[in-house]
Amino acid sequence: MNRILVSTLLLSLSFSSCKMLKNGGNSNKNDGQITSKSSSSWTPVRPKGMVPIPGGSFVLGQSDYDFTQNNDAPVKTVSVAGFFMDDTEITNSEYQIFVNYVKDSIARTALAMKAEELGFDPMNPGGSDAGIGAYSYVSGSKDGEGTPYDEYIQQSNTGRDGNTMDGRKLNWNVKLEWDKYKYPDVDYTEVMEGLYFPPEERMNGERRIDTRKLTYQYVVVDQMAAAKQRGTFQVDFRKEFQVNVYPDTTVWVRDFNYSYNDPMHQDYFWHSAYSNYPVVGVNWNQANAFADFRTRYHNNALNKKKKKNGSANKVITYRLPTEIEWEYAARGGIQNAPYPWGGPYLTDDRGCYLANFKPKRGDYIEITKGKKTGFMYTAPVKTFQPNGYGLYDMAGNVAEWTLSPHNRTSYQMASSLNPSITLSNETKMVVRGGSWKDIGYMLMVSTRDMEQKDSARSFIGFRTVQPFPDGSKVTYRKTK
Repeated sequence: MNRILVSTLLLSLSFSSCKMLKNGGNSNKNDGQITSKSSSSWTPVRPKGMVPIPGGSFVLGQSDYDFTQNNDAPVKTVSVAGFFMDDTEITNSEYQIFVNYVKDSIARTALAMKAEELGFDPMNPGGSDAGIGAYSYVSGSKDGEGTPYDEYIQQSNTGRDGNTMDGRKLNWNVKLEWDKYKYPDVDYTEVMEGLYFPPEERMNGERRIDTRKLTYQYVVVDQMAAAKQRGTFQVDFRKEFQVNVYPDTTVWVRDFNYSYNDPMHQDYFWHSAYSNYPVVGVNWNQANAFADFRTRYHNNALNKKKKKNGSANKVITYRLPTEIEWEYAARGGIQNAPYPWGGPYLTDDRGCYLANFKPKRGDYIEITKGKKTGFMYTAPVKTFQPNGYGLYDMAGNVAEWTLSPHNRTSYQMASSLNPSITLSNETKMVVRGGSWKDIGYMLMVSTRDMEQKDSARSFIGFRTVQPFPDGSKVTYRKTK
């Protein structure tokens, strides 16, 4: 009897398994053979504002005499995989999108928590159409109706402290009202006023957002630690970050003693006159947070597209370039050249400077024949000619954060295959490219500099990259 039951059970499982395999195929005409999904190459979509950098090999390091004796890393031939790179440094207007997103998400989270506290039911959208109730947490379903998942998340988050990463979905379809005379109700007013500096901390009674509250949360996996301990789960190497995103505008005053830079401190980041200037006052942690936000922001847009069209791929992660990627891109396809434009001179055949830097001691502007040829501080992006890959300001204007920690033996330690090193507890990060306040030597593509990762400067900005697979169909700029 037992033998018959076992045989019947195995036969049942066999039929069930066959059915699952048949239904799980990609084609209705499944003949049981496993084939590749597609034989064609994947064509990446070039992100707006980025240019493709082809993979290749180059001689890394100082190609000219190092008269400072500070860049003693020996030359080394390395290979670098292809990637997209921002054609300019991240500008004030681009970084403002990040700051505004964080501000809006914090406001919406606070409003949703207050609505939940007041008893508004996110599972009943029709009952949350007035006042603060319109900002309740919402369902992620296509029709907006509550689902068992929404109910589970709502119950499991009871008593939580408003962590925006807890799985609940904010309502981004309702416009936030920032005009204090148009607030819909008292509860809404209480939440929104909590985002501003309290009256006792205001300057001349001016009502301003408390930038200390503008924090961005994201999670990464410590890949190096995970690689050393094989067989463990990613969750064991999960790192969660909370980063205040507002730039430190006081750098314009703090970086220079006995210098009147107050106008830059007051206006540089927010005034529309500086929209197209590179953002500064951003430390390494903030630059990394921006890269994570850019990935999330792009994916959110694709998710909206997916709901309309039914399909969309996630984007490959944006990040800071490694030190080696930065130098490779800065050279613009020219081997052994000291500057992005080739070199060895800092001016063209008409005597015009090829980058924004300090040409002489005490002279930041350089007036030639009665004509101003330079800039006292930063310059608008794309003021000077790009290099062979189409990248602007890879020398001068602002120096740029890289992903790499600073170590004098980095070149010897790093692999020759897509080199990059990661050090535990690193505090000093590599900065490249020189800036508006530097001399010509700092503009050389091989010159290395460093800064503390939690430091912000008036002369350091950044740009991001997005890798793409080797063999992708990409149209590259013709180098000259």
